[in-house]
Amino acid sequence: MILVNTDYITGRKFEMIGMVRGTMIQSVHFGKDIMNSFRTLVGGELTSYTEMMNEARAIATKRMAEDAQAMGADAVVNIRYASSSIVQGAAEVLAYGTAVKFID
Repeated sequence: MILVNTDYITGRKFEMIGMVRGTMIQSVHFGKDIMNSFRTLVGGELTSYTEMMNEARAIATKRMAEDAQAMGADAVVNIRYASSSIVQGAAEVLAYGTAVKFID
């Protein structure tokens, strides 16, 4: 499965199948959440939140690709990500794009 954030794939012609998406709601361990609260007082990277978001993005992307594969797609173009806070220490990541089938 080819995944790109452009609306084209160099050298390939394709037809659009439809929109695909993958979502993930991820949280951090309660103890890490408390430690991050203290970290905001002194500044610096909140590494457990960075790891949480990276994992959520990877899972959302995988789910989007699986959605495209189920539709018979060869690729997903114009991929975008959105995120929102659900509660303290938890976030939703949405990956979405357009599933396409190559034309030979």
